[in-house]
Amino acid sequence: MTDFNDRERAEEAKFALDEENTFRIAARRNRLLGQWAAEKMGLNEAETEAYAKAVVQADFEEAGDEDVVRKLIGDLTNAGVEIDEAGVRAALAEKSVEARRQLIGEA
Repeated sequence: MTDFNDRERAEEAKFALDEENTFRIAARRNRLLGQWAAEKMGLNEAETEAYAKAVVQADFEEAGDEDVVRKLIGDLTNAGVEIDEAGVRAALAEKSVEARRQLIGEA
């Protein structure tokens, strides 16, 4: 019975670690995405930092990436940047890979 309990605890610990890593990757991705969008909008360093934080916060509005995509499209369009949803989603995918690489590099 001890083996089963140990295995169950190990699975729970792995699940918790996986969830934490997924959250960290998404937060890092959103920060990178915010920096990318800020550069496109021509924001200065302080504005870029604030905007990147705002993009990270936007991800807490609803499950999934739609809230982030919606924010970026709206902000970029309002700033006069020519971009479509496909362009934002491509950046989202690119920054997701970059975020994962960065976090693996830190480990």
